[in-house]
Amino acid sequence: MIRRPGTDARPFPRKTGSKVMLQGSTPARLLLLLCWALACAATADDGHYRFDTPSRDGTGKIYMGREISHVMGHRGAGWLERPDRQREERTDLLVGRLPIETDYVVADIGAGTGYFSFPVAERVPNGRVLAVDIQPEMLAIVEQRKRDRGVDNVEPVLGTITNPGLPAAAVDLIFIVDAYHEFSHPREMATAMFEALRPGGNLVLVEYRAEDPTVPIKRLHKMSEAQARKEMTAVGFDWLETGAYLPQQHVLVFAKPPLGAAVNPSAGRVAIR
Repeated sequence: MIRRPGTDARPFPRKTGSKVMLQGSTPARLLLLLCWALACAATADDGHYRFDTPSRDGTGKIYMGREISHVMGHRGAGWLERPDRQREERTDLLVGRLPIETDYVVADIGAGTGYFSFPVAERVPNGRVLAVDIQPEMLAIVEQRKRDRGVDNVEPVLGTITNPGLPAAAVDLIFIVDAYHEFSHPREMATAMFEALRPGGNLVLVEYRAEDPTVPIKRLHKMSEAQARKEMTAVGFDWLETGAYLPQQHVLVFAKPPLGAAVNPSAGRVAIR
């Protein structure tokens, strides 16, 4: 059962923000943590990360001063599809204001059940949406919905924890909704997304506002604007603007610089107010 944020005080199973935690016995959890640490050591020994004792809601892996949160598993699919989500988060506004054209190739990173992939696909009838997730169970849901709805411009893509599996310089817009903060390898993922965007393409990052204490989400499942901008500009993105039109989330818009030129925010393709 998935509960609203902050309503479950038991150590296991528990929810942090809108995220479902790993369940199991103490030895099993310790084994999982050991395997995770070994994997991190093998793939993140370039000095970008450090490790500390995990907080209640975190992994203990630190990137640019931010502890990375736990990941929501496919058993949390019901939370993504909850009936009140549109009213609470105004997801319709986000879909309607994404800076896309009818022929764009759009990537939905951390697509989950395809909650955003399918309405965005309606906005790109001559393009396609790449629904990227690292969990085959989530992509199976997307594939089933494609068949049920008769949609042919949504393409499930199985990514990894370090790479979304997108073609180089072939994507017009990437958007990530409430998922980036739990990427176990944010540096590698941001770099791979930068490479996947065409020159001048946009990245739209949506995260719960850490600056707002009234947003009912656990601390590690929020991001401040300053932190998000720091992490994205570190891999080469230019910040364009931050939209404040959603009730609980930032909408941060970045751009990959055009070939041979710096991005001029006042002349960019993005117009989000």
